[in-house]
Amino acid sequence: MKNFAEIDALVRLLDDPDEEVFKHVEERLINYGSEVVSYLENAWEKSLDTVMQDRIENIVHTIQFNNVKLDLNLWYQSGAFDLLQGALIINRYQYPDLDEQQVINQIEEIKREIWMSLQYEMSSIEKIKLINHVFYTQFGFSGNTKNHHDPQNSYISQVLESKRGNQISLAIIYATLAQKLDIPVYGVNLPQHFILGYIDETNPDKEKAVLFYINAFNKGAIFGKHDVDQFLRQLNLEPQPGFYAPCSNTEIVRRIIRNLISAYENLGAAEKVAELKELQEVLSEDI
Repeated sequence: MKNFAEIDALVRLLDDPDEEVFKHVEERLINYGSEVVSYLENAWEKSLDTVMQDRIENIVHTIQFNNVKLDLNLWYQSGAFDLLQGALIINRYQYPDLDEQQVINQIEEIKREIWMSLQYEMSSIEKIKLINHVFYTQFGFSGNTKNHHDPQNSYISQVLESKRGNQISLAIIYATLAQKLDIPVYGVNLPQHFILGYIDETNPDKEKAVLFYINAFNKGAIFGKHDVDQFLRQLNLEPQPGFYAPCSNTEIVRRIIRNLISAYENLGAAEKVAELKELQEVLSEDI
């Protein structure tokens, strides 16, 4: 229940020079959570005091970060069924005010274009070639080869905006489109690369169920198991079942976080690295 009088009084105490008073105010406001964000943003706009503005920014960020942690934990504990939802929660870390319906609408628009040309009697390869044509040729998506380590490549909203992404973000959009059209395409967690597999859903053996692989980073190029073998040989890695079979949505979201940690380490953004490591821990807690 909102206590308007207390919130108002707390906001007015934000510029108190006494550090102990401020710490108490900060803690009370953070405990209120999302409901005080609009009050704080309003106070930030009215204030000309840079110290107070900094304090407000930090409190708002803490509240929003706590929400991301809670949302990620709920997604994970509930079975992590919706990959797009998991990617959107990570997106919220950097873009808390984003209209997520806009992202969903953008994906729906691409899906509709594919659906209009999809025919029941198409082979699995023909279906993938259709997705490739719409996704890469019509809509212009491609791998960001020039600025591969940019953290923006990992945020789904930015990838949909710029049409440039890394292996995982493009694969997530691609797999989401396919699955919405009942085309069984799922992520495969290859070391130093992330690919997709077209699955024969009647085969109970996960590793042997992959009919062929798709490289979402390279315009949907189609390849076979022997190409994966060769890639692993180049890396001097022993083949493991997990390198060939579809992985869980949790593993995919963990990999988004790892990519972001690496990107922010390159930029020297220590606070972001520490926060993302906290998000990593959420996905390693026992269910």
